[in-house]
Amino acid sequence: MEEIRTTAATKEDRYREILPQIHSLVSDESDPIANMANITAALKQTFTEFSWVGFYLHEDSSNELVLGPFQGKVACTRIGAGRGVCGTAFQRNETIIVPDVERFPGHIYCDGGTRSEIVIPVRHNARPVGVLDVDSYALHCFDTIDQRYLEEIVAIHAERILRKK
Repeated sequence: MEEIRTTAATKEDRYREILPQIHSLVSDESDPIANMANITAALKQTFTEFSWVGFYLHEDSSNELVLGPFQGKVACTRIGAGRGVCGTAFQRNETIIVPDVERFPGHIYCDGGTRSEIVIPVRHNARPVGVLDVDSYALHCFDTIDQRYLEEIVAIHAERILRKK
């Protein structure tokens, strides 16, 4: 088991350091659950300002996002497409940064302490099939640096996240 280590001071430096580590964790593993679990653990361990990191995957039969591997407090198990930040990002097929969740209409409070959130669609053939959700107890925690690197992590590793046995 590899330990995630970073000596970087800035957020961008921490992302730059963690990218090859995440690649190393998932590049030789074909199980999507294991890969999502390691990605969430690596992100949560590296970014202590993240209170929750996890995946939701779309279930066609119910048109809901269903909780996948995560790190953090107990979470909402199912979120309807178009509901809350996760469902909205999924439905729009675009990343959403919410500086203050109290100002996002329809925000779903899985953890009442959450103050800001970023949600990145996971895509297969340009179509959303799930999301990566990251929360923080700090207001205005997420910015375009988070967006760029989290989108890169999801895009580069989408095949490993979605691969079926």
